[in-house]
Amino acid sequence: MIEDVVSTYSDLFEIDQNLDRLVKNIELLNFLNPLNIEQEKKNFFACKYRKNPVFKYRKIKFNPYKMQRLFFSQRLERIEDDQVRKLYQDIIYEYSGLIHCIETIGTGKSFYYNSLKVFGTPKERDVENARFILHFEDEQPTDDLIKKISANEAESYFEDFAKRYTFDLNIKKSTHISAAAMVLNASETLVLKKNHKFSDNDLKVLANHEIGVHLVTTFNGKSQPLKIFSNGFVNNTETQEGLAVFSEYLAGCLTLKRMKELAYRVIAADSLIKGYDFAATFDLLYSQYKLDRDTAWQITLRVHRGGGFTKDYLYLTGLKKIYDYYYSNQDMNILLTGKVTLENKESIERLQYLGLANKSIHITDSFEQNLNTNAKLDFILRNLK
Repeated sequence: MIEDVVSTYSDLFEIDQNLDRLVKNIELLNFLNPLNIEQEKKNFFACKYRKNPVFKYRKIKFNPYKMQRLFFSQRLERIEDDQVRKLYQDIIYEYSGLIHCIETIGTGKSFYYNSLKVFGTPKERDVENARFILHFEDEQPTDDLIKKISANEAESYFEDFAKRYTFDLNIKKSTHISAAAMVLNASETLVLKKNHKFSDNDLKVLANHEIGVHLVTTFNGKSQPLKIFSNGFVNNTETQEGLAVFSEYLAGCLTLKRMKELAYRVIAADSLIKGYDFAATFDLLYSQYKLDRDTAWQITLRVHRGGGFTKDYLYLTGLKKIYDYYYSNQDMNILLTGKVTLENKESIERLQYLGLANKSIHITDSFEQNLNTNAKLDFILRNLK
């Protein structure tokens, strides 16, 4: 019975609840996506890509210093289990880093350095992997990749897709996001970019990625006794995005074009450590790599928002780790228990053994059968370093 577990581990649950109350204010993407993306895009194109955009961001509604103090005031010594105590200690350091990120959004180098602490930066191996992918010739687009529909039309597709699961789908549309779609964990919401045009394959990719993984782990996390499964383990981005892209692969909708997009994100993230500003990264993608200007803008925006955001390189590293994990016949379901990490698999198993964590309620639909028929993708994924 959960009541008995709560009673036995009352100190742990008290700390977990305290952290839950604090972390609700620090969903990074809520603050990181600029409010004036479309206007700055027009300005940037009008000046022939010479003047860097000047983005505006939401004001934070909490006191960062006070929040930090409250995080570090938690008496973790009351958690008797060494492995669980270490897990919470690492999580507090992670939340502290996210507060530093939010506090410095829009300040240029300060935000970039704080982003580095939380997300890291591409290693030379990652850049080599990206270049390896980009050496492959583009595949010919099919008719269903060319047809485009509006966000309003796409909404009904996502609603139908979500019927595979037992949770309710909440959809909003916004012009203030940098991606075509994203999930807000705290509000259990799928947000669609209002002015985006979706191809048939976009719909399949985003449905499997956002609903099939991100919302699955959102609802699984919120069903757990401990709130850390919902709020996130340390460095969970790599595992979560790896799972999400891998679900595209198993669903048969991951394309070489999509793989190249992930590779370009690595190249763009790497440009930050080389000192490139927005215009220079855009020029790298647009002039050297010959991307169309809308795609070059989109990728550049993602890595330069806030002042330099390195997270995007983790999609490719995460995909490789999950691909290898899957083909070593490991348990995929344990990685769906919440916003967890591959590296903390033993800690999740320990929590389940102690009765402090449950099995996944919702299972990613695409994980049941491998529908990928693209041999080139398998060759690429097997040979990434």
